[in-house]
Amino acid sequence: MSARLTTAGERANLRRMTVAPRDDRFGVPVPDVSGLVTEDDTPVDNLYSEKQQRLLTAPLYAGWAGPQGDDGAPGTFVAMANVGLFATVKEPPLVPDALVSVDVTFPDDIWVKEHRSYFVWEYGKVPDVVIEVVSNREGGELSEKLRRYARMRIPFYVVWDPELILGGAELHPFQLQGKVYAPVERAWIPQLELELLPWEGAFERCTQRWLRWHDADGQVIKTGEERAEAESARAQAESARAQAESARAQAESARAQAESARAQAESARANRLAERLRALGIDPDAV
Repeated sequence: MSARLTTAGERANLRRMTVAPRDDRFGVPVPDVSGLVTEDDTPVDNLYSEKQQRLLTAPLYAGWAGPQGDDGAPGTFVAMANVGLFATVKEPPLVPDALVSVDVTFPDDIWVKEHRSYFVWEYGKVPDVVIEVVSNREGGELSEKLRRYARMRIPFYVVWDPELILGGAELHPFQLQGKVYAPVERAWIPQLELELLPWEGAFERCTQRWLRWHDADGQVIKTGEERAEAESARAQAESARAQAESARAQAESARAQAESARAQAESARANRLAERLRALGIDPDAV
């Protein structure tokens, strides 16, 4: 699978589109977030969602360098799961199952109030993509959340419905067009140069159908465990190759030694024959 890579200029245009407009109601000072509830200790709704959230974030840190510039330098990004997303202090946050935002970095101190959630005014832009995992019919993923994410001007919104609870397809990708989302065929995120695709296999000893990141060549972005396993397999293959090469060299050495012994035996036989001829008064060199 392939996809056209975006240029640095195109990515810059996309980044400008994702910068949230400044709310003049707040003026120059940073909005006061002291009264906002940034976490309420509400548990994750089910085991699958908990694992799926981690599978959408952890592999990016383990096996992705971020969107590369034209000079090949890796980019910066943040990936978060189950963290509040605040576009304004006047509205309650949305809490996407996962979000990814490029060309931003984590603050040095993540414990202070203004850094405990994704505050758009702190990061200077909205996320490039938010992802919701459907676990029941009460989440409003294709209704209220879809409209609110669109009002935030988030470029891409992806709904993953592995059990088809909402009906239709399991994957619902949307792209912002104007002020509303329009369904698109693929969950290809050009700002990330990555695509979200269904993947079936084992993650943390749990075999299910998951949603995973893939690069432009269709290769899955590996988890840390998968990278370690791949490296171990590569090392084992390299060791086996080295052992085979050593065995070949030993066999070649043994063959050479056998050939040398054969040549020495032939020389000794020729010397003995020459001695016998001389004993009989025959010059072997003249024969």
